[in-house]
Amino acid sequence: MSSPGSRHITDSTDRPKAEDVSEVNAGASGGNKVGDVSERAQTRENLEKALNESKKSEAQLRRIIDTIPMLAWCNLPDGSNEFLNQRWHDYTGLSREEAHGSGWKVTIHPEDLGRLSDKWWELLASGDPGEIEARLRRHDGEYRWFLFRVEPLRDELGEIVRWFGTNTDIDDLKRVESLLSAEKRTLEMIASCASLTDILANLCNVIDAHAPDAISSILLMDADGKRLWPAAGSRIPKAYAEAISPVPIGPCVGSCGTAAFLKKMVIVSDIATDPLWAVYREVAFSHGFGAAWSQPLISKNNEVLGTFCLYYAEARSPSDSDLQLIEGAAHVALIAIQSDRSQTALQRAYQEIKQSEGRLRKIIDTIPTLAWCSLPDGTGEFWNRRWHDYTGLSPEAARGWGWQDAIHPEDLKEITDKWLGFLASGQPGEVEGRLRRFDGVYRWFLFRAEPLRDESGNIVNWYGTDTDIEDLKRAEAKLRQDEEELRRMTDAIPQTIIVLNPDGKAIYANRVALEYTGLSLDDVRDDDFRARVFHPDDVQRLPEERHQALSGTAPFENEQRALGKDGKYRWFLIRYNPLLDESGKVIRWYATGTDIDDRKRAEDRLRNETVALREEIVRSSMFEEIVGSSESLRKVLAQVSRVAPTDSTVLIQGETGTGKELIARAIHSRSKRSSRAFIRVNCAAIPPSLIASELFGHEKGSFTGALQRRLGRFESADGGTIFLDEVGEVPPETQVALLRVLQEREFERVGGNQTVRVDVRVLAATNRDLGASVADGTFRRDLYYRLNVFPIQLPVLRDRIDDIPLLVEYLVDRYAKKAGKRIRSISKDTLSLFRGYDWPGNIRELQNVVERAVILCDGETFCVDPSWLTPAAPRPAASSVPLAEDLAEREKVMIENALRESDGLISGPTGAAAKLRLPRQTLESKIRKLGIDRHRLKTS
Repeated sequence: MSSPGSRHITDSTDRPKAEDVSEVNAGASGGNKVGDVSERAQTRENLEKALNESKKSEAQLRRIIDTIPMLAWCNLPDGSNEFLNQRWHDYTGLSREEAHGSGWKVTIHPEDLGRLSDKWWELLASGDPGEIEARLRRHDGEYRWFLFRVEPLRDELGEIVRWFGTNTDIDDLKRVESLLSAEKRTLEMIASCASLTDILANLCNVIDAHAPDAISSILLMDADGKRLWPAAGSRIPKAYAEAISPVPIGPCVGSCGTAAFLKKMVIVSDIATDPLWAVYREVAFSHGFGAAWSQPLISKNNEVLGTFCLYYAEARSPSDSDLQLIEGAAHVALIAIQSDRSQTALQRAYQEIKQSEGRLRKIIDTIPTLAWCSLPDGTGEFWNRRWHDYTGLSPEAARGWGWQDAIHPEDLKEITDKWLGFLASGQPGEVEGRLRRFDGVYRWFLFRAEPLRDESGNIVNWYGTDTDIEDLKRAEAKLRQDEEELRRMTDAIPQTIIVLNPDGKAIYANRVALEYTGLSLDDVRDDDFRARVFHPDDVQRLPEERHQALSGTAPFENEQRALGKDGKYRWFLIRYNPLLDESGKVIRWYATGTDIDDRKRAEDRLRNETVALREEIVRSSMFEEIVGSSESLRKVLAQVSRVAPTDSTVLIQGETGTGKELIARAIHSRSKRSSRAFIRVNCAAIPPSLIASELFGHEKGSFTGALQRRLGRFESADGGTIFLDEVGEVPPETQVALLRVLQEREFERVGGNQTVRVDVRVLAATNRDLGASVADGTFRRDLYYRLNVFPIQLPVLRDRIDDIPLLVEYLVDRYAKKAGKRIRSISKDTLSLFRGYDWPGNIRELQNVVERAVILCDGETFCVDPSWLTPAAPRPAASSVPLAEDLAEREKVMIENALRESDGLISGPTGAAAKLRLPRQTLESKIRKLGIDRHRLKTS
């Protein structure tokens, strides 16, 4: 509203004019005029002195003006700009050079510029103070409403020496005023019996005028409660409305259909990418829609009456003021719809009154509103049962003018005067007042009265309703409360929020934090709050770091475990942001907690999977694929094809080297879990004392060397497959925990008491006869049955003679490529030799023989040294049985003697394992296999 120019202040207005000097000289002829001249000279001297003092403090005054929390400016008497304060430049983003001359006009909304300029010239001409509202552009391009105020400064002679002005942001106030105006207009239209279509159309027009970038739309629910139909929205293209009508209710039907289905606001910031708009995306694009925000209109009984929606041409997310606008508009629309329904019910009742007085009373008593009837003179005749139930007054107490006892004393005079006015005019009307409930509580009601006339036009009765508007009144008050934004931010945000003193002591927690911890606000304010909520390790780990960060003014963050009301700790990322006063001192810390427990667990699981994958990479597999076409192998592969798609437990049995792990991998790769981890555990390679920790993990400090919590192989395989190789070597104490996992899909870490649930498919393999182990008591029978759901017996290589040529060809080609050799053929003698050999080591032995032969092969024909594969001389079967029994008996006697000498002790320098020079695990396995009771052999 100014024309920015130089910041230099001119003194032309303070210098005496020529006519003033001549006037003084002319007046010197009179004796008493000499005194006037002296007085005026003295006055001028005083003014000059004041001017000099003003110049000295000019710099200080400018600093004050630049720092006041308002956009301020100063103009010369002719309207030209003298200066703009720093906040004006910071807000608009214009430099002094850019704002010079007429440059300031670019910050005014084009629709407001002409009106603003006319008003400014009008004030310059009149010399009066004034104000006007216009939109001012912020540095980010957004226009906001401001109140432009200007005030003239006059000297002692009444001449204007300066114009001072301020720009005050009233954008939020305009939104509230618009909503209140729309609500008031809606109530007026309801009172004047306007149609619901006209009321909703007027509401959309008001919203569209206030937010020109948005297009508002209201849809109403069909009677069947399954479809929405357009009801208002003049700026909605007709073709678009026809294309989407009716909108079905569902979980993925644009913004409105989904909002009505979910019964909560749906914000689609980008229609191009949001899956909710998959069905309507093309039609939305064709009509220029890029974003859509929808609020369902839900009645008090949780019934969806329709939706209120704002469309935008560009993709965008709502601000807090946008959310306030859509919620407020939806609230007004809901009032109109509910009122229309109520009015419809009253009109239906009104028509039936003419037919039957009894039917009228029945209807009046059952409709969900307080209704009454008065005689033409205004005395009460009857009230429906809901009115009596609400007020607690009997028909006798309310009859005549007794109903006034239920009106609030402060509202009684206004309501009575209004009522008498209605009676005198014979016109319908309404008034607001507080009505006392039976328990003594007053609530705001809207009292409506309508006259009933006979055919001659005479009033025969007055009919009225009392509508509870307490919630509406509270909503209006809520719009005006300054704390609404903070309450929404703290209680509606799905994050824990804690407000801290500058020293870090908690003074407030939002609803999410209280619900998670199960604490009250008083508990939060206690000195031991941190010790009660956060993990002891984190409390000890972070005090110095936290204290140092709280001593500064910079935001910071850390990760801590917080205890929930369910007794479990979860990881949170806690971000601390300071609230500073004008001097830069911290007056509050706001801490927000984001649940990252799932992410931390995923990181741990990924870390363990990575370790397992590295182990798999280091350990070369037997071979890359299953090779062979024998009948026995085809039967195995058929079993694999049948069991792979299921989640059944599989027990793979076979001699060493027959490819048990390869079969397990084939089952996993053909299963639904093929995209998840395949974790292999060799149970025979892990010491019995550590196998439980390896399988199920352990907590920090659960045993010596447990410096931190470690996830086990079952947790790492969650969602995937775990392969327990050599499962027959699992010690008895671990078999119990393994049985629990198979039965309940849950376990506890070593040293822990928290139950961990997993979704893991178990594949097991062994070269032992588990049935025999069950018989001799070294393997649990119930565990065996759990593992043996789907057994697969792998054939030995000596039973797959027809597969040997294929296997040899595959292995020769594989190792020749590794060695950089070219082998074109395989010697027939070698194949015959391979066919005749017993292959006690099965495929693994064949693999090793082929690899050694390829290394030694110098030509293009593969062959082996016959001495490598000397067949073992057949032994009489009859003599082998007694010899085996004799060896077992001798071995049992030796072990029992060693146990007697060591007093039943197995490990240690004086134990039986050291005496027999056997590994402890091997000796324990033999003791179980031979059925030796070492406790019986103790000497004491």
